[in-house]
Amino acid sequence: MIKNKLTWFPAGSLKVRAVPLLIASQIAMISTAMISATTPALAMEGGKQPLTIERMNASPALAGTSPRGLKLSPDGLRVTYLAGRKDNQSFYDLWQMDVKTGESSLLLNADKLATNELSDEEKARRERQRIYGEGIMEYFWADDSQALLIPAAGNLYYFSLADKSVTQLPIGEGFATDARLSPKGNFVSFVRDQNLYVLDLASKKLEAMTTDGGGAIKNAMAEFVAQEEMDRMTGYWWAPDESAIAFTRIDESAVEQVTRNEIYADGIKLTEQRYPYAGKNNVDIALAVVTLKDKAINWVTLSDDKNKDIYLPRVDWLPGSKHLSFQWQSRDQHQLDLQLVALDALTKPKTLVKERSDAWVNLNNDLHFLKQQSAFIWASERDGFNHLYLFDLKGKLKTQLTKGEWAVDELEYIDETAGWVYFTGRKDTPIEKQLYRVPLAGGKVERVSKQAGMHNPVFADNQSVYLDYFNSLSQPPQISLHGDKGQQLAWVEQNAVKQGHPLYDYAGLWQIPEFGELKAEDGQVLQTRLFKPVPFDASKKYPVVVRVYGGPHAQLVTNSWSEQDYFTQYLVQQGYVVFQLDNRGSAHRGTRFEQVIYRHLGEAEVNDQKVGVEYLRSLAFVDADNVAIYGHSYGGYMALMSLFKAPDYFKAAISGAPVTDWRLYDTHYTERYLGHPEGNEKGYEASSVFPYVKNYQAGLLMYHGMADDNVLFENSTRVYKALQDEGKLFQMIDYPGSKHSMRGEKVRNHLYRSLADFLDRQLKSAK
Repeated sequence: MIKNKLTWFPAGSLKVRAVPLLIASQIAMISTAMISATTPALAMEGGKQPLTIERMNASPALAGTSPRGLKLSPDGLRVTYLAGRKDNQSFYDLWQMDVKTGESSLLLNADKLATNELSDEEKARRERQRIYGEGIMEYFWADDSQALLIPAAGNLYYFSLADKSVTQLPIGEGFATDARLSPKGNFVSFVRDQNLYVLDLASKKLEAMTTDGGGAIKNAMAEFVAQEEMDRMTGYWWAPDESAIAFTRIDESAVEQVTRNEIYADGIKLTEQRYPYAGKNNVDIALAVVTLKDKAINWVTLSDDKNKDIYLPRVDWLPGSKHLSFQWQSRDQHQLDLQLVALDALTKPKTLVKERSDAWVNLNNDLHFLKQQSAFIWASERDGFNHLYLFDLKGKLKTQLTKGEWAVDELEYIDETAGWVYFTGRKDTPIEKQLYRVPLAGGKVERVSKQAGMHNPVFADNQSVYLDYFNSLSQPPQISLHGDKGQQLAWVEQNAVKQGHPLYDYAGLWQIPEFGELKAEDGQVLQTRLFKPVPFDASKKYPVVVRVYGGPHAQLVTNSWSEQDYFTQYLVQQGYVVFQLDNRGSAHRGTRFEQVIYRHLGEAEVNDQKVGVEYLRSLAFVDADNVAIYGHSYGGYMALMSLFKAPDYFKAAISGAPVTDWRLYDTHYTERYLGHPEGNEKGYEASSVFPYVKNYQAGLLMYHGMADDNVLFENSTRVYKALQDEGKLFQMIDYPGSKHSMRGEKVRNHLYRSLADFLDRQLKSAK
């Protein structure tokens, strides 16, 4: 998926024009708050020190103590999390909080672990996970809550809480990836040299479960599109009773092998990568079960011989360890089947649920098999919005648990004893993520979370208490412990912005945006937010930066805290209006809103951004001659398409790491939205930026990481060549060694300083 954790903004508008009658009704939809020319709202109390680009990326982190990797121990007595250091926000140690006393303390200093260089496979895996940092990056609780498994730079460590001892496990030579504890904590499993290994923690005996991995054959590993597009980062799954492991075997022989140049400051690294371009071959995937007692491998029948070009997005064991489920997805993604096999009949899968769509079926992680009844919960968009359904094990629908014109985000926890299903969703508003619960037997939905903003709960394994990782526009991430009805039990990290907090000196200038709504050409509602400059003078006219992403499975217009908004705050302090609009195709609004883009990208999305600019032109304080659009990844694509297709709306554009020709992107993502190239040649051509290059006038800056293995650097170099052939003037900044996420303090400082300088020259110098 072409997503990123950076800040992505849009560029440009040329001429002031009368607002057409078509737009009048759309502007009438906007909230009165947005039309107001009053002083912008401040988010917090604090100092009024101007924000600098260098401070945005420096340590300690502006958001304060913002832990990641939140977990509750299986016994519910400890909260554990990873926290960056004050002098290096990207170096993580393991911390704990005692639930009974509320006391927090350092549990394990990462300096006690080896920190040797990561393998290329692990570097690629972390890029897919969007994980960046050093020290302890992941950890796993033992079932008895007395120990932890900690992978670190290819080694595995066993940390005993009883005596605080750290033991490096004897796993032999080589780099271990995708390590984890078995469900009952008796074994450690990992992948090395493309094979699956299991270590018995009692006897310290190490065994290879597979031996044929190597070259194009990979056992227990997720293929590129599974990691990048399906949110499946693993290729193996333990049976609950530890008797067996299900695993994938992928054969990459048919996937096109690309010799990719990763350009670094001190040289060029030639990398061989099997990249499944749209319309080309995918891996050949198989699913097997290996039993621990005898290492016998038995294969699951996934498809008939005529239909092997499929995806395997999910694999899940049933509670009794006698049955295995898997989700089968057709290459065109119009079909998704939940299938079930018994361990004694792996060649005879039974279909429990069928999902069908004329466009595409979205994947989710919301399948849950119940323990106290023969049933499971399944999420589906069959009525136009993502909702939860209860089925029996024969595939018969028992009840629809949630319904309405709003979307469920995720199934969070099921309390079978008390009869509650907990989930996050957008029932009250699409711009906030709240926690709700509904009776397992069906009934009224109750809201559990209280505060306005974004709630990301982490439940204990065996009780209805949860950690609430909460944030909003006015509150950096904070963590609290709650009971089953939402009652707060304790703070883990309040993270209040007060004297001594890293943000406090800057908080007095921090701006809250004004939310509003516009109408798309088909009448659907578009959510917007607008940040006003500070200080603000209603009699002045200000240039505008439109920040865009615009692609599926993403949403910018939310009541949330985001590092992506630091550059927004910098810009408003430099005298810019910053505007955002979630165009059709964006997430959490249902299939009708999202699937408008099917088979033709860059059309409805650009039209919706034009509606936003028409609205901006109606505001007295907006300088409609000076509007820029800025985005990264899909947002970079949107910036190019908007500037090329609507040059009278945008004066300038910043395009970061864009996809420019969808034939250059991967199968699972691209074909989901555009179909196979052979069946939609015109759609691919119309969705590419190249037919519109001739429309370009001026005001373009492009940047790209020269070692990007997701959106390949070739996407940008092709545009460079096309513009040069047309004799068009533009600017480009390419970063040696940088991947798609543009990580690193020095890289980001240079990037944002360059973007700010470009915007000043394009928009302010013209005044």
